[in-house]
Amino acid sequence: MNVNIETVHFTADAKLINYVNRKVEKLNTFHDRIVRADVFLKLDNVAHNIKDKVAEIRIYVPGHSFFVKSCSKSFQESFDSALDSAINQIKRRKEKQAA
Repeated sequence: MNVNIETVHFTADAKLINYVNRKVEKLNTFHDRIVRADVFLKLDNVAHNIKDKVAEIRIYVPGHSFFVKSCSKSFQESFDSALDSAINQIKRRKEKQAA
């Protein structure tokens, strides 16, 4: 699986990049044909003092793609929430295909 991580309006440190890579690799346990995962980490409301951290994940499998988005006060929390949603989508899709 090819993992592409993009950051918008900030530069991510190595710790955050490693965290995202480690978590995304676990997606292979839910679907064995994942081609690529694109992760977008963004700062929202940049003009205001309060900056929400947004995580978007797009996962490509042959014939389908999954997209999830989550936002909270930390990138780890946003990413974990988005990843949980992506896992649920993948599980539902596999159940439909199996039925």
